[in-house]
Amino acid sequence: MLLFFGIVFTVYGLVNFYIGLRGFQAMEAASSWREIYIAAFLFLSLSFIAGRFLERAWLSPVSEALVWTGSYWLAAMLYFFLAVFFLDLLRLVNHFIPFFPAFVTEDYQRAKFLIGAGITMLVILVVLGGHVNAANPAIRRLDIHLPKRVKGSAEIHVVVASDIHLGTIIGRGRFDRVVEKINALSPDLVLLPGDIVDEDLAPVIKENLGESLRSIKATYGVVAVTGNHEYIGGADEACRYMTEHGVIVLRDSMVRLENGLQIVGREDRSSRQFAGKKRKSLQELVAGIDPTNPVILMDHQPFQLEEASAAGVDLQLSGHTHHGQLWPFNLITRAIYEVSWGYKLVGETQVYVSSGVGTWGPPVRTGNRPEIVSIRLRCEP
Repeated sequence: MLLFFGIVFTVYGLVNFYIGLRGFQAMEAASSWREIYIAAFLFLSLSFIAGRFLERAWLSPVSEALVWTGSYWLAAMLYFFLAVFFLDLLRLVNHFIPFFPAFVTEDYQRAKFLIGAGITMLVILVVLGGHVNAANPAIRRLDIHLPKRVKGSAEIHVVVASDIHLGTIIGRGRFDRVVEKINALSPDLVLLPGDIVDEDLAPVIKENLGESLRSIKATYGVVAVTGNHEYIGGADEACRYMTEHGVIVLRDSMVRLENGLQIVGREDRSSRQFAGKKRKSLQELVAGIDPTNPVILMDHQPFQLEEASAAGVDLQLSGHTHHGQLWPFNLITRAIYEVSWGYKLVGETQVYVSSGVGTWGPPVRTGNRPEIVSIRLRCEP
């Protein structure tokens, strides 16, 4: 963990230094605004880290304001970095093959300032648009046939909401709107494939978000698994809280519904990294299943999808990727994961990876829509 966070903070510091330096250089040397700029930039770049640390010791309006400010900065930082890097590439090309127009070369300092101001306005518009997008999840509808038998109705309506990230950013108002959308779908079963809690449980308790969880209505209840963020903040405490508020949390275990549908929930693969706990193999978890009834697997991180097929799983549901959340990170998640978002048939197993309904860090999405997944499962009567 120390190595991981050491690398993260180093990269974060270098990126902010690079952006901050280029912004500083865009101002005239004698400008009195330079000192104000430095102070404002340091506040923005340090606010997220400061807020996260502060809320663990003193959960307050101060920590909340810092986290919110820093969260927006995370999104802005990405697009400032891309813009500055692109401009530096143009400068490098211009050094060898001059092509800058006269209005740039004749008053270079003024051109830098105007370009910097233009980029700032553009980044603000992108972040605002991404915030509106993040706050309005789409309903993604799927029809999936599982060629196995269940008792009673052969059609089961399953609603999936992954990566909610309850906490300071996804608070009571935002989550209550998600719950309203879920309940409006009248689900038979609600599945939460990990990252329900965003690391620190204190803001969740403070806003009594457990009562919002309890208000989700489904015939067969609400079933969840752990994600990496439950482990970052303390999985045992997060799972205990969810259980106390009516959620069935599967931790390397299985539940069989009264209609015969079997749900297998894997412990998140980060359990070893954060808790020194090795999760069970999938073969161990499915040892007691009835092969004549359908099997749904929830595994937060969509790695090694062929394991589910080998274990006889009919449908795997995952999240974690956010499908990049912020463009162009979706290009990276597509390269890392066999399925970054969407549906795929892997052997005999159907797989759906959700882009998630919430956000981590910035309450902003520019690479895709957040989603609540409405699945009509058609089984054999």
